[in-house]
Amino acid sequence: MELIAKISKGSKMDQIYIPKKRNYFSTGSYVIIKPLEIEIKKTTQKPYFYNIKEIEPIKLFIIKEIIKIINQKIKLDNIIMTGSFLDKGFDFKDIDILLINKNKLNIKEIKKDIERTIGIKAHLILLDNKTLIKGLSIDPLYQMMLSKYVSKKRLIYRIKHKINYKILDLHLLKSKSLIDNFDVLNGNEKYYLIRNLVAIFLYLKNKKINKEKVDKTIKEIFKKEIREIKENLLEKNKFLKRYNQIYNQTFNKIMQGIKNASK
Repeated sequence: MELIAKISKGSKMDQIYIPKKRNYFSTGSYVIIKPLEIEIKKTTQKPYFYNIKEIEPIKLFIIKEIIKIINQKIKLDNIIMTGSFLDKGFDFKDIDILLINKNKLNIKEIKKDIERTIGIKAHLILLDNKTLIKGLSIDPLYQMMLSKYVSKKRLIYRIKHKINYKILDLHLLKSKSLIDNFDVLNGNEKYYLIRNLVAIFLYLKNKKINKEKVDKTIKEIFKKEIREIKENLLEKNKFLKRYNQIYNQTFNKIMQGIKNASK
């Protein structure tokens, strides 16, 4: 409980009056007095926006609430929000949140508190700074994930682009499921697998990875708008013919990289 009161001038001592009807603060309790302006300044720290031109007021409110909820639970090195939640509009199912901390934590309670308070599913990932920097250096999905974000504090890092073909092989395997399960996947699932393939395809060409670049390349390769893919309006035979070409081209390049690395 917090009480806000004004200092009044007394004849011998200045004084602060607080209501008699109050919880927790019984007569004789010791309390701390500090300026309200300082406390407000501490609690209203603005989030840091990277590669985000504008965001809806309700989303900004949600972001601040999430940071507040987490801060009340535990102090972390940083809190980063990414993913489709930051895209324009409200076509998202959950909020991707990276919790950056050097120590392991039980994040189940934090997840429950966020979902109970905000009413939106939260996908929490706990990482330390070292793992985050390593991921940005060798993993195109990390690069795409952090091509747009909102964080509690600004991220400062230097990375060296390095291709790890074995990691790319594992990521590419996910996209093979589109070929085998085309008829049962919905539009959003197909888009996710196409995006995964194209991100790896671009990464092998030493291209900078971000969502806008990947989406633009998808439209160029498959001659389809992202909206059409998400609405499941793909012509199966024509699409899979082109998809197989890109998949095999990417797979062969990865296999050649693994073979050369083993020599």
